[in-house]
Amino acid sequence: MNYASAAHEHFRHWAATLLEHQRAASGHPWSHEDHDDEVFQYSTISALLDGVYDGDVTIADILRHGDFGLGTFNHLDGEMVILDGVCYRLRSNGTATRAAPTDRTPFAAVTRFHSDFEIAIQTRTQQAEVTGAIDRRIKSPNLIYAIRITGRFAELHTRTVMEQQRPYPPLTQATEGQAQTRFSDETGVLVGFRTPRFQQGISVAGYHLHFLNDDRSEGGHVLDFILDHGDVSVSGASELHLSLPTSGAFLRAQLAGDHLDEQIGKAEGANEESPEE
Repeated sequence: MNYASAAHEHFRHWAATLLEHQRAASGHPWSHEDHDDEVFQYSTISALLDGVYDGDVTIADILRHGDFGLGTFNHLDGEMVILDGVCYRLRSNGTATRAAPTDRTPFAAVTRFHSDFEIAIQTRTQQAEVTGAIDRRIKSPNLIYAIRITGRFAELHTRTVMEQQRPYPPLTQATEGQAQTRFSDETGVLVGFRTPRFQQGISVAGYHLHFLNDDRSEGGHVLDFILDHGDVSVSGASELHLSLPTSGAFLRAQLAGDHLDEQIGKAEGANEESPEE
């Protein structure tokens, strides 16, 4: 077995172990017909860390699996927000536009959003207090939760990576030149996931959120926020469908590094924390 095949087989075993963990945590057998409780994910965060920025999957392909999610685009050319079945590209100049169905992605996660519970935020609330309120309501920290936060933000700090050129640098280097934006008194929506600690490397453990403003013209990857008032809606998922690339740089990537927490923390932003499990 050559290196590429061995790496691919090793990662398939890792993914199977994770899926079995989630099945046991959910307490019920797999149902391949009920996709409301499924997160579909293409590729992994650890592949992005290693500079795998090109994928063969189109936005049209991704939208067949859900109407809510996030990700990025080939060459890291913008952050992705999928909201109400529409995919938006958030570029480093701060603009947001609809993505084309033929655009391609090296990483995306999507689900069919259904609200399991809601939390009304009526006073000015820090990010840590909002996520803490969610943590107190979820069924288990071992499941996946899609998070939608809609309202007026007193302050919002975002970043957006810039398009990369080959040879691609690792993600920790690519994010060093990221464009940052600070919004004040802005209405919009945060879209993302709360992912279990044991999924670190496959996904981003903890909260991973992207912002899109009300008129769908601006947004970015969320570093920090203060919510003036709004509504939090949470959609739980007990199934993960992980689709791995079968060609290209993914097969040669180093996917099981020794410092994933440190690397992901640096790439995602210092203010983002993984939940304590």
